[in-house]
Amino acid sequence: MRKRLLLVLLTFSVLAVAGFAAPLLRATAAERTQQLVLARNADLDRFAGLADHAFGTGDAAVLRAEARRYTDLYGEPLVVVDAARAPVVETGGVRAADVAGPIDKALRNEPAGAVQWLRPWSREQLVRYRPVGDGTRVTGAVVLEASVRRATADIAAHWALIASGALSALVVCGLLALVLARWVLRPLADLGAGVRAISAGSRRSRVPVDAGPPELRELAASFNRMSEAVAEADERQRRLVADASHQLRNPMAALRLRVDALERRITPDGERTYRSTVGEVDRLEALLDRLLALANADRAPASGEPGDVAAAIADRVQAWRSAAEDAGISLTAPEAAPARVALSTEDLAQVLDVLLDNAVKYAPGASVEVSWDGRTLTVADTGPGLTEDEISLAAQRFWRADHHRGSRGSGLGLAIAGQLLAAHGGEMRIARTRPHGLTVHLDLPEVR
Repeated sequence: MRKRLLLVLLTFSVLAVAGFAAPLLRATAAERTQQLVLARNADLDRFAGLADHAFGTGDAAVLRAEARRYTDLYGEPLVVVDAARAPVVETGGVRAADVAGPIDKALRNEPAGAVQWLRPWSREQLVRYRPVGDGTRVTGAVVLEASVRRATADIAAHWALIASGALSALVVCGLLALVLARWVLRPLADLGAGVRAISAGSRRSRVPVDAGPPELRELAASFNRMSEAVAEADERQRRLVADASHQLRNPMAALRLRVDALERRITPDGERTYRSTVGEVDRLEALLDRLLALANADRAPASGEPGDVAAAIADRVQAWRSAAEDAGISLTAPEAAPARVALSTEDLAQVLDVLLDNAVKYAPGASVEVSWDGRTLTVADTGPGLTEDEISLAAQRFWRADHHRGSRGSGLGLAIAGQLLAAHGGEMRIARTRPHGLTVHLDLPEVR
């Protein structure tokens, strides 16, 4: 957007400066050309008067002397002929035959006509002529070849001055465009950064409210109010989940005691119902634990010791090996080089528990590998996996695939893992394993 705005502003500046400079260039050249023409016309009128006097008296000495003096002074050739085209004056090496065309026009009493305005690169001599006589009777002609060198030099100097002024104006316009673009776009960039921060999981994101036009300042203030409202609502939701989980623990503990106390009184006919009840109590307790874990994961990360990835992998793989063997799963973990990440060892272990628990529950008989490449922790299995549409929903809270709804689970595990990583600046990515299976990549935050 900055480039487009600068392009528009600079284009407008160039057009405005060109619209001012171009007419000024033309006016300067036309004015200097007109000055040259007027000066040479005055010279022609003077020599036409001298020639008319010379033709009337028969004495051309004064005419010749003045013509030579003019050519010596200005370096411009002069030719004077009588009505019979006989040369009377020829100076500067130019003969009457060299300017026969202008002589014929002058003897026919034709006007010299307008002169196209000169440019700095004009080099052709300016040929002007004037008939000699009283207006009704032409007695001769005067032809002058005027040099345009001085005029073109003056025009070039004026054009250079105008061009330097135009260039200075463009530089100033460019600087003003940069300042204007920064003034307008800086608040937009801050707003964009704030939106990205909230999208990335930041609970509060504030932007400056003292920059840019009044409309953008008001928008920035509104964004800050929205950010505070979102953070407050999110905190209320987290407290609600945490408080509800804590409050339900006491009734659940009491229910557990009563159910356990009933075990000795269950008849064979009620054994199946009792076991089903115990299973549901276990499921409710697990759900409360997951809700409390999710509420804690939503909190801003507390400062603590960096976690050891290699130690966490070795510990959790060893802890889950027995359950994996019971499910017929081959659980492997190549030895990982020691590495420290911003996620604590406890949080990293919790994330690994979620992924290994899902693999044991939903990929029986498959193989599971846990690997670490120095930046990304990967848990890949060769189970049935998920479709692309299901993968896009897998990290949502309480979501479960249709073919997993009959199995135990709350649908909170991946949501907790993803939230824990996001709270510390990491990221979880889910993809399909070829030819079948599921791979979870954990981009762990680096220690700063």
